[in-house]
Amino acid sequence: MIPDSILQVGYNLLDRGLVPDFVLRRAIRALLRQRLREIDLGSFEANHAAKMKWIEEVRARTTIADVPEKANEQHYEVSTKFMLSTLGPCAKYSSCLYPTGKETLAEAEVLMFESYCEKASLRDGMTILDLGCGMCSIMREIGLTRTKYPNSKVTGLSNSATQKAYIDSTAKERQLSNLEIITDDVNTFDFAGSQHFDRILSIEMFEHMKNYQVLLHKVSTWLRPTTAENPEDALLFVHIFCHRITPYHFEEGDGWMARNFFSGGTMPSHDLLLYFQTDLTLIRSWYLSGKHYSRTLEDWLKVQDRNNKAGLKELHDDAIVNGKDPVEATKAFYRFRVFYMACSELFNYNNGEEWGVGHYLFKRK
Repeated sequence: MIPDSILQVGYNLLDRGLVPDFVLRRAIRALLRQRLREIDLGSFEANHAAKMKWIEEVRARTTIADVPEKANEQHYEVSTKFMLSTLGPCAKYSSCLYPTGKETLAEAEVLMFESYCEKASLRDGMTILDLGCGMCSIMREIGLTRTKYPNSKVTGLSNSATQKAYIDSTAKERQLSNLEIITDDVNTFDFAGSQHFDRILSIEMFEHMKNYQVLLHKVSTWLRPTTAENPEDALLFVHIFCHRITPYHFEEGDGWMARNFFSGGTMPSHDLLLYFQTDLTLIRSWYLSGKHYSRTLEDWLKVQDRNNKAGLKELHDDAIVNGKDPVEATKAFYRFRVFYMACSELFNYNNGEEWGVGHYLFKRK
């Protein structure tokens, strides 16, 4: 066990960008090997029993999400201009799709968007909820506007005020009139029968959740019920990152990643949502190699480095506006570099076969 004093020295060096990338990547791979040792109890029997216990415990939790304010602080209310300076042209802050490995980031964004449309069977005229919409890139860029889906009504739900401000501004610039953003906490928010949707899409939001039983029950009530006039099933499409077999929590004592980027977070297993089908029925699932997400993260890292001067300036200006010490801007910049690098190494581990991306399609019971 490395003493806390030594770890703090290392963290301080990371915050100043003084650890060479090749050293950092080797350390990350060592930590990944350690994580795999920790979650492997030595036999299928023991691992399955631990998974069942883990599922029983999350079912017993009193809240859907533990600390949603931390997700905002660590990801979703970081300066929007800075985030845009690290992402692709669609501002997609989740895994993209590289079927040949030769795609550009811009192409990979669109390919993943198109896969969502196909898997969720989207059609013009539908009412659609983007649950945990982020910067709403999916709804702005895949054509749920005036081209493919001009008659669709799109609602986004996010607990980030800065994301809503950005989306509203962009929608106004593009003259989008079929897009509405609601800012609220999924722990407490409920449409309570006031609205129902033909399709609900959730992209990398479930990883911030804990009690999937309560969450999926709530979401099921937002799907349009079938009627004699409209017998087609309303559908929920979910995209998560996941470990191939073992779910686990990001605990505060886990170290740098849990403390700075995934406080209260969850690493689902690929099969996790199958254990929460009381109110929804799984129609189909898919698994995408972690290589897609690793490539996405490496592209983000290149974009961040290419825009480093503008990114640092934006973080510096944002810190001053918000009354923070400008040194926090430098820390945030280098922490995002480490975050992108660490996640890339995770998804690339074992040639992308250990951690990856799960897609799921559910219908209301």
